[in-house]
Amino acid sequence: MTYARQRLGRRAETLVAERLEQAGWRIVDRNVRLPSGELDIVALDGGTLVFVEVKAGRAGATVGPELPAHAVGRRKQLKLRRLAREWIAEGRGPSGVAGYRFDVVGVRFGPDGLADIDHIRHAF
Repeated sequence: MTYARQRLGRRAETLVAERLEQAGWRIVDRNVRLPSGELDIVALDGGTLVFVEVKAGRAGATVGPELPAHAVGRRKQLKLRRLAREWIAEGRGPSGVAGYRFDVVGVRFGPDGLADIDHIRHAF
């Protein structure tokens, strides 16, 4: 992964985390490195623990799907489920969680730098 793509991804993750907090969510963990990969954002939406995968892209990009959120296919979904189980098994989660959910948030940056955000709740 190039440095520019990493910067774009981190920028998208920060933007998403800020928007979730503004919506009343509590960020529990970010950029969690586990033996089999990384979780972008883990947050509480009320009593639901949400594992949020953030995908970033640029408007008009010729590589990948038109909407970044559509880049999370079956293989990535299985990996995210495995990562969530690892994270929970390590005892990192808060107590009193009523349920779990996986959301995908696609962030597409336009040439003007403005972001178009596509939040898919219960993505899988």
